Amino acid sequence: MRNGPGPSPLPLSRTGEGVRVALPLPGWKAAALALLLTSPALALEPGDLTLTVTPETGGNATPYPREMVLLHIRGTYRAQITLEDLRQPPLQNFSWTQLGRDRWFKTSVDGQEARGFERVVAVFPQHAGQFTIDPFVHRLTIVDGGGRRVVDVPSAPVPLAVKAWTGPGGPEVKEPWWLPASAVTVTDVWNPEPETLKVGESARRTVIIEAKGMTGDGLPPRPIMRTRGVLTFAGPTERQTVITPTGPVSRATYQWDVRPGVSEPVTLSEIRVPWFDTVSRTMREAEIPARIVGSRAKADPDEADRPPPRSPWLAPLASLAAFGLGLILFAGFRTTSDPRIGLLRALRRAARRGDGLSVRALLSGADPALADHWRRDPATAPHLAALDRALFGPGETPMPDLSALVRALAASRPPFRRPSAPDPLASLDGLR
Repeated sequence: MRNGPGPSPLPLSRTGEGVRVALPLPGWKAAALALLLTSPALALEPGDLTLTVTPETGGNATPYPREMVLLHIRGTYRAQITLEDLRQPPLQNFSWTQLGRDRWFKTSVDGQEARGFERVVAVFPQHAGQFTIDPFVHRLTIVDGGGRRVVDVPSAPVPLAVKAWTGPGGPEVKEPWWLPASAVTVTDVWNPEPETLKVGESARRTVIIEAKGMTGDGLPPRPIMRTRGVLTFAGPTERQTVITPTGPVSRATYQWDVRPGVSEPVTLSEIRVPWFDTVSRTMREAEIPARIVGSRAKADPDEADRPPPRSPWLAPLASLAAFGLGLILFAGFRTTSDPRIGLLRALRRAARRGDGLSVRALLSGADPALADHWRRDPATAPHLAALDRALFGPGETPMPDLSALVRALAASRPPFRRPSAPDPLASLDGLR
C-alpha cells in the first residue's frame, strides 16, 4: 500500500486467512499496512485508502513565525464508508483554525470510482525552528460484506521549517507590530469632517484595518494618535475574523473622539503601519492618513479688531443680520433635534463614493437605539443584510445600491421623544 508519494507498492500474498505483506517496511508505514491489510475479511489493495497532508506557504517560501501555512488534508478511498472521523494531532508550537467544512466528492483512481475527502487547516508557527506535523488519522467505518469494520488511515509526518527573521523589527519585537499578510487595507471615516470643527466641538474618527491571511488577534493594538493642539479620547476596539476558503480575513475597528484644543487648524499626523507581504516577501507600509482638525474661529487679528465704518445703513443691516441669525439658530435647533441628520449626510457622501466599508463603519458608530431600529425595520433590514454579505460574506458578492440603502434609512423614521423638563416642584414633594 502507498500512503502518498513513496516507493513502489509492496508485493502481496493472498491466503485463505486474508492478505499479508510479503516484505516488511520500517516505521509508521509498516504499522499502517499491518493495520489495514491483515484484517481477515477485508481484501484491500495498496492505494485503496490513502491520506496525505500537503503544506502551502506564501510564495512557496520558508515561512516566518506567525505567518500562515495552509495544510491541505486529502483522502482517497476505494471503499464504501458509513462513518468517518478525522483525528487531528496536537499541533504543538502552532496556533490553528479550520477553514470551512470538510468536503467530500467523487473521484477515480486508476479508472476505478473512489470517494475523495478534503479539509484545509491554517496553522501559524509561534517561533522559528524545525518542526514535524504529526500524522492525521482518519478513522473510517467500512462496509465489509454483511458487516462493518473500523479502519484507521494515517497520513505521513510532515517536516516544516520556520525561518528566523533577520531584518529590523520582526515577530519577536514588540515595536513595530509584526503583521504578516497577503494584503492590508486601511479605511478612515470621520463624522463630521474634521476641517469643520471649532473649539469645543468633537468628531468621531473610525479606522478599520483589514488583513488577509491572519486572525483578528494578530492585528496591532490601537495606534497612538497624539498631536499638540488636538485632544483625542480613545474608544473601544473591535476585532473580527471571517473564515474564507483561502484563509482567514481579520478586521480591527478603532475609534477616537477628536476635539480641537486651539482656535487654529492643526494637522493630525499620519500613522504608518508596517506589514510583511507574504506574496512578494517584502516589507510594505499601510497609512492612516493625516488630516487637518479645526477651522479658524475668527478672521486675522488686524481685521477683527478694526472698528467697522459708520454708515446710515448700519442700523437696518444690523437688524437684518439679527433676523438672519435668528433663522440660523432656529434651523440649527430643528436640525439638532433629529440625531439622524449628521449621520445621514455622512452616509450620503460615502454612498456617492461607492465606499461600502465607510457606510458600514458609520452605521457601526451610530446611536445604538437608532441602529437597533434600522436592523428591525422590514424596510431597511434587507438592505443592511445585503451590505454585510457583500463586505463579509464568502465569495464575490456584488455591492448593493448604497444610495438606495441610504434612502431607505432616511425614510425609516424611528420614534423620537424630546426629553421631558424636570419638575420644579419635585424637591417639595420629597422626590429625587
